[in-house]
Amino acid sequence: MAKMKAAQLPKAGADFQIVERDIPEPRPGHVRIRVQACGVCHSDALAKEGSWPGLAYPRVPGHEVARVIDQAGAGVTQWEKGQRVGVGWHGGQDGTCLACRRGDFINCTNVKIAGFSYDGGYAEYMIAPVEAVARMPESLDAADAAPLLCAGITTFNALRHSGAVPSDLVAIQGIGGLGHLAIQFAQKFGYQVAAVGRGLESAGLARKLGANVYIDSAATNAAAELQKLGGARVILATAPSAKAMSSLIDGLAANGRMMVIGVSADPIEVTPVQLILGNRSLQGWASGTPPTRKIRCASPS
Repeated sequence: MAKMKAAQLPKAGADFQIVERDIPEPRPGHVRIRVQACGVCHSDALAKEGSWPGLAYPRVPGHEVARVIDQAGAGVTQWEKGQRVGVGWHGGQDGTCLACRRGDFINCTNVKIAGFSYDGGYAEYMIAPVEAVARMPESLDAADAAPLLCAGITTFNALRHSGAVPSDLVAIQGIGGLGHLAIQFAQKFGYQVAAVGRGLESAGLARKLGANVYIDSAATNAAAELQKLGGARVILATAPSAKAMSSLIDGLAANGRMMVIGVSADPIEVTPVQLILGNRSLQGWASGTPPTRKIRCASPS
C-alpha cells in the first residue's frame, strides 16, 4: 500500500513525531485530499496538551488546510478529483440535532473538529466528510488560503455579524494572527478602524493594514481613548487576554458590542452596570461553516 508522511502526536503532552502511514481510503460520504498547505493555529496547542475533551491518540492536528481532492468516496457526487478545496475548524456535523435542523451547523451537538475529531492537515493526505469541504479558486495560492480557513473566517464572520455598519468606529484588540486579518477586513467593510495593542511595535503594521488610529494600551487608558473618538460600536477582542478585554468594556459606545474570538482560560470581568448603562453587550463568536467559508480573491463572503 502507498505511504505518506504525517506529523502526529503519540499522546497528550508529547512531542510531534514524523511518521510514515498508509495513505487512507475515503469512506462513503468522505473525500481524500492531498494537502498543499496547512496553517498552524494557536488552538492546535489544545491537541498537543490534551486539553480538548474526548481526544484520542495518536492524532494528526491541523485545521487550516488548503488542498486538492485526490479521491471521492462512495456516494459523493458534488466533488471530483482535482478540485481545489479547503477544510477549516468546522469539520462536520450530524445533520440531525436541533441546531442542525435550524441550520446552525457551527453549534451542532455532535460537531466535528478537523485535527481533533479526526486526523487533520499535518500530513500529506487526509480524509474529510463532504460537509466540511469548501471550494477554493484556482487563482488563490494555497499558502495564502490556508490561514483564511480558520483565522480568516472567524474574524470575517464576527465582524459581519457584529451589527456595525460603514463609518462606525470598530476597535480591533490585538494585532496578532487574528487581529492583523481583522484590521484588513474592517477597513474593507468601510469602518473607522482603531487598532489596540500593547506598545508601539505594532503601530506601523496596524496603519499599513488599514487602521485609522493606533492606541497603545500600555501607555494610555485605551477605553478612555476610544471614548474620545466617540466610543466603539464594536470591539473585536482577538488577543488571548481576558484582562485586556475587560479593560476595554468602558470603551464601547451606547448599544456597543464586544465580540470575543480570542481564547483565554481566565474570566472576563464586567459589572452589570457597565452593560446596563448604554445597553452594551458581550458576545462570543466561533469560526464558520462551508456555506460561509467561500474564499474569493477579492473579499470573502
